[in-house]
Amino acid sequence: MGHSAGLRAGTRYAFKRGFRKRGMIPLSTFLLQYKVGDIVDVKANGAVQKGMPHKVYHGKTGVVYNVTQRAVGVILNKKVGNRYIEKRVNVRVEHVTKSRSREEFLRRVKDNAKNKRKAKEEGTHLHLKRQPVMPRESRTVDAKENPPQTLYPIAYETTI
Repeated sequence: MGHSAGLRAGTRYAFKRGFRKRGMIPLSTFLLQYKVGDIVDVKANGAVQKGMPHKVYHGKTGVVYNVTQRAVGVILNKKVGNRYIEKRVNVRVEHVTKSRSREEFLRRVKDNAKNKRKAKEEGTHLHLKRQPVMPRESRTVDAKENPPQTLYPIAYETTI
């Protein structure tokens, strides 16, 4: 038997609704305001077939370039061969969520600016770059008061 290559082929789990996320779509999905330049994640909602993105764009992050009543236009990068092509996709708001990818970066920028200002007032030098996690400190285990114990498996017995 051949393998089907339809529009939604291989999306058995990708377009599936999550655990306890079935049923009516919350109104907050429709009340969110999108602006041109917003960073959004494209995540297809299997309950709404209208305005659904192609499976290639599921899970991709892009920038909003157009906003209409029920949909947003998103600029995404699609890998074709050995290069990325910029694609413009119109997707209904049910299939889009605001991305949280820049939250940590913006928080770090704000903290760095505050720390830099504080260091300048005190006249000290400050390293603002992120440092990798260093290895844990060495420690010794004292076996005098805590002797090693040998563990044995409990014998399995059946009681009828």
